[in-house]
Amino acid sequence: MTNLIELEATVSKLAAKGKGILAADESTATISKRFQAIGIESNEDSRRAYRELLMTTPGCNQYIAGVILFEETLNQKTSQGIPFPEALKNQGILPGIKVDKGLVHLANTVDEQVTQGLDGLAERLTEYKTKGACFAKWRAVYAISTSTPSALAIETNAEVLARYAALCQEHGIVPIVEPEVLIDGDHTLARCEEVSEPVLHAVFNALYRHKVKLEYIVLKPSMVINGKACPQKASVKEVAEATLRVLKRTVPGAVPTINFLSGGQTPEQSTAHLNAMNQSGRLPWNLSFSYARALQDYAMKAWAGQPKNISAAQAAFAKRAKLNSLAATGTYAETMEKEAVSHA
Repeated sequence: MTNLIELEATVSKLAAKGKGILAADESTATISKRFQAIGIESNEDSRRAYRELLMTTPGCNQYIAGVILFEETLNQKTSQGIPFPEALKNQGILPGIKVDKGLVHLANTVDEQVTQGLDGLAERLTEYKTKGACFAKWRAVYAISTSTPSALAIETNAEVLARYAALCQEHGIVPIVEPEVLIDGDHTLARCEEVSEPVLHAVFNALYRHKVKLEYIVLKPSMVINGKACPQKASVKEVAEATLRVLKRTVPGAVPTINFLSGGQTPEQSTAHLNAMNQSGRLPWNLSFSYARALQDYAMKAWAGQPKNISAAQAAFAKRAKLNSLAATGTYAETMEKEAVSHA
């Protein structure tokens, strides 16, 4: 019973209308690659400084309900010596934690992957909770080709996501369930829709089998969109309509909030698509964002590893967070991209 009260308190904050989740849980390899692309040296302190910049942006708690941390950051402190989870809670923002251990080859498939990290997860969840984590994240990926994702990959990843979600709830931690259909490739919007429906269907079947309470999860899906290399670029309206079609067919109304990943879309695209969905009329769930690159790109470039650029970087982050907050209520307009957003 105590767990249900905890889960309810967490999910009600994460599902607050007009607020989203910042994904700041890039693995060391991923963030190092992004740093190197713009000439920033990646080490423990530069990563800590960058993430502190994001999390201490003045006023960001108006737009951000939770932050997903990487394990390194969960154990780090701000420059004032405050543990990151505590610093977030002081601003009314919930700390979360990425708990999967990355992707491995799925045997008897052609280049398909399954996510690892279930071994020892119960013990890790206990530890993360003592350090302040209220919610967790686990990502599964599905590549689109003419023959993938296979039924084996769809079923295996659904089962693993459900086992993770059940363990989280048992520990009073809200699970973010992230089935990411990858944007890589030349597939059309129609092919992405054809793939996304069985992926989500399998995920919810598995969640039901594992007795996961849907009222206390966050779904973090990809949008239904053409592949990056596809010559036929879908319009904002087409992406919004196809995504909502799939969600309505597969996601029960008991799910409180759907927080999309940006998955390689530009910051502007991911904001416009979210806005179009929220303008489409009444929906059974809250629709919001849980972006990494789409929230951080401009801020990271503005910072460039230089302490003197912190205020410019925070202004860039605050602007994107605000625009996505507006998109989460269907009140964003493209003209706002040109307006400067100052922060307190």
